[in-house]
Amino acid sequence: MIIPSIDLSGGDAVQLIGGKAQALNAGDPRPLADRFGRVGEVAVIDLDAALGRGSNAETIRALLSRAPCRVGGGIRDRPTAISWLDAGAEKIIIGTSARPDLLGSLPADRVIAALDAYKGEVVVQGWETRTGESIETRMARLRGLVGGFLITFVEREGRLGGVDLDEVARLVDLAGDAKVTIAGGVSTPEEVAAIERLGADAQVGMALYTGRFDLADAIAATLRSDRPDGLWPTVICDAQGVALGLAYSDLESLRCAITKGVGAYHSRSRAGLWIKGSTSGAQQRLLRIDKDCDGDTLLFTVEQSGQGFCHRETRSCWGPDKGLTQLARTVRQRLDSAPAGSYTRRLLDDSGLLAAKLFEEVAELMEADSPEEVAAETADVLYFAMVAMARGGAGLTQVEKILDRRALRVTRRPGDAKPELEV
Repeated sequence: MIIPSIDLSGGDAVQLIGGKAQALNAGDPRPLADRFGRVGEVAVIDLDAALGRGSNAETIRALLSRAPCRVGGGIRDRPTAISWLDAGAEKIIIGTSARPDLLGSLPADRVIAALDAYKGEVVVQGWETRTGESIETRMARLRGLVGGFLITFVEREGRLGGVDLDEVARLVDLAGDAKVTIAGGVSTPEEVAAIERLGADAQVGMALYTGRFDLADAIAATLRSDRPDGLWPTVICDAQGVALGLAYSDLESLRCAITKGVGAYHSRSRAGLWIKGSTSGAQQRLLRIDKDCDGDTLLFTVEQSGQGFCHRETRSCWGPDKGLTQLARTVRQRLDSAPAGSYTRRLLDDSGLLAAKLFEEVAELMEADSPEEVAAETADVLYFAMVAMARGGAGLTQVEKILDRRALRVTRRPGDAKPELEV
């Protein structure tokens, strides 16, 4: 898997050679996070914090709401580490301060130890200080305390000189159960694929920024197809995981989808690029691309607009939507179309009535004592909550995204009721 990287300095995305000379400034990192996040986790490194010359914390917090991020740079104590995990970082990357005493107090599965090495020797403090310790020794000392190792070959960093695959294989073996990510020197899609076959991930910066290759090239290099036409079957689902249909992808459509953030596929009937909704208006916003365990099928997670995915104007190729997603879409549509005098219209127009019904239904839910009653009252609460969501301009996907981020918190709030609401 490819891990695109965003190195931050002064609020901008930059790329350095050997950790020192700035080779380029890519400016605002937010569009990069949007694009990179479509293929998975993004490594966001605060170079200023790592070097003790400032902080890009506010910029990173903005990126956390746009893409799944691994955050590193300047994390030297438990409070800082926990604050980033609570803020929604998928993982944190700890370098100079990756000591057993600190690592032992953190959730290992969400911590990556950064081992920056110059010709096999670990260097710290922004690659300025030599430790006299080898990668092997440092890995042995930290193994079992982290879920991953980020190994950067400093002498190759930013130089696009390629990687030593034999060394990668050796380090993967030394890491045991921890996942290895390799940075420094990755210069071709084929290297990304080779690193993946060895059981590691490739963290890539310079090659992406300079156009040496793009994300679609890297993903395609790791895929295979048993079809005569070489296409990759592509399952399309919405943000709730409901399957909408099946299509096919090739390198051209994959590149279009990632670059433009749309549902783009290869049309077998038209023998070319097909951007969903370009004529029907039922457009798709691409949220994420994943591949299956065998690397021969893609999963596109999209935000579907219009009548739906199917040419028969149903939500999916298997028929209309159901459940919560159907309810959320129906209420949202009625925000503009509910006729005067209808109950939904009354609720949308009368905030007092909506609040009263929410209190009423929640109270009835608390009094329900059989599974059937609990289910029925919960359904009522969800209906009125959906109306409140639509009235406030929020969507089910936004709610789920907040829940997912809250699930990443390490620090738990007491959850006590407000005194005036205690029973």
